[in-house]
Amino acid sequence: MRKVVCSLVILINSVYLFAQWKPVGGRIMTEWAAKIDVENVLPEYPRPIMERADWINLNGLWNYAISPVGQAMPQSYDGRILVPFAVESSLSGVGKSLGEKNELWYQRQFSVPSKWKGHRILLHFGAVDWKADVWVNKVKVGQHTGGFTPFSFDITPALLNGENELIVKVWDPTDKGPQPRGKQVSKPGGIWYTPVSGIWQTVWLEPVPIRSIVNIKTTPDIDRNKLTVEVMTDHQMLSDKLEVKVLEGKQLVAVGSSVNGIPVEIAMPSDVKWWSPDSPFLYDMEICLYSENKLIDKVKSYTAMRKYSTKRDKNGIVRLQLNNKDLFQFGLLDQGWWPDGLYTAPSDEALVYDIQKTKDFGYNMIRKHIKVEPARWYTYCDRLGVIVWQDMPSGDKNPEWQNRKYFEGTEFKRSAESEAIYRKEWKEIIDCLYSYPCIGTWVPFNEAWGQFKTPEIAEWTKQYDPSRLVNPASGGNHYTCGDMLDLHNYPGPEMYLYDAQRATVLGEYGGIGLVLKEHLWEPNRNWGYVQFSTSKEATDEYLKYANMLKDMIARGFSAAVYTQTTDVEIEVNGLMTYDRKVIKLDEQNLKRVNTEICESLK
Repeated sequence: MRKVVCSLVILINSVYLFAQWKPVGGRIMTEWAAKIDVENVLPEYPRPIMERADWINLNGLWNYAISPVGQAMPQSYDGRILVPFAVESSLSGVGKSLGEKNELWYQRQFSVPSKWKGHRILLHFGAVDWKADVWVNKVKVGQHTGGFTPFSFDITPALLNGENELIVKVWDPTDKGPQPRGKQVSKPGGIWYTPVSGIWQTVWLEPVPIRSIVNIKTTPDIDRNKLTVEVMTDHQMLSDKLEVKVLEGKQLVAVGSSVNGIPVEIAMPSDVKWWSPDSPFLYDMEICLYSENKLIDKVKSYTAMRKYSTKRDKNGIVRLQLNNKDLFQFGLLDQGWWPDGLYTAPSDEALVYDIQKTKDFGYNMIRKHIKVEPARWYTYCDRLGVIVWQDMPSGDKNPEWQNRKYFEGTEFKRSAESEAIYRKEWKEIIDCLYSYPCIGTWVPFNEAWGQFKTPEIAEWTKQYDPSRLVNPASGGNHYTCGDMLDLHNYPGPEMYLYDAQRATVLGEYGGIGLVLKEHLWEPNRNWGYVQFSTSKEATDEYLKYANMLKDMIARGFSAAVYTQTTDVEIEVNGLMTYDRKVIKLDEQNLKRVNTEICESLK
């Protein structure tokens, strides 16, 4: 009888919570949105690149309030919001614009398990757009700016026994401020989309030892068959010993250790396996921190042996290389937007879906377009074998073209504040993504949107991470710096410039539009570079462009990016509809020709 009563209480509680939340806005949605459980939102471990066994997910229904900038902490709240979906999104259950004159407040209770006693408790945020202030039990524990990177605070001194209160305040000026924001604008239209404000990635608690591993930085070297692992710890002591084990399944492959805080260098076996899109092999890692021969912290990770570089081929053309072999990198412009969650995929299954379809279509690369994804997205690219070109989200003045088809165009002059914000956030993005094997190219600027000091930024990026290629300005004002010259041309491919000293790539082309009326963001407003009436017409146009591209590879193109993975808001030029319910072009025909292009330099 007691079990029946407990089950009934749980059922009533679930029904009550669901009644407290429902999607808003009345727009199209993905099939995953209908499966959301408000008590189990995005339950997967949020940081597979550095994993501990114990953690608590704080996603779910929180209280929220919107108030004018500068007002005191609210005494009451406007309602419930589903974290981690942006306040403007349907899945938040709110669907309201924030604007630069308001602040968004979040509030919830949480408890810390008694088994965590003796540990320090970290509060993690996957990402919050843009400025976040955080209190625990009315004690301020930290502040962070930057809408695309994870951050955490040690909240141990602020904790109480039993229930604790967590409050987060967010301010996001969207396009009224100089901060990186990507495609967000206050008045969406054309290629510009709905704002994303507030918490948009998982919030979670983690217990760590008094002294712990903070971060790991993994650098493979296939030429010397060596793996270097830099392990950052807090309260570092020179007597500490670091040990890194490299495993294939349960089998130990290699091991290395160091003291005095220096990086661990590991000699890999002679039969080492390399990572590539055709064979995305990953090694597991265990990283241990010892003090006086006692294990005090351990995390799990993974890595891959691979190399990104450029080299002249027999015809003198500078080619992109993977593992010292020419590889034509061909991919999709992937913006990572969702009709229901905006920046946030409604589920982990949805998150991996676009990547898997990219592979199914026959591509070997994704250009992640002026957005940074949650950590799990990059892990899926690692596992599935997709090379990623990572854009820096644009901001400040958008766009700012000056002589964009010619070298040495006049650049945008940023304020000191704007430049400082850019440099801080670009470094944080590189830091948090450094160890993912899939990242092959850093792209500091897109189409001259806020482009400034290009040679200096490109050089800094290359010096900060020599293991990747640098695409200084994809389709922007061209300067002779970095590893490639990147052209944009719509709708068909065109090589109107060529660089004999760097790789020449086609960073964007395509944009073939096809309207499917039951799958539109707005029924009476849609846009594409060219539009067709049937799937066959759109597919034929795609194949025509692909054959043109194949001819240009011999003339000098070393990579290309097709626009785009899905429709986004009123853009209808995706290979799939915005709700991911229809693949608009013929998948098998695309796979055939795309595979030919990817293999053209082998």
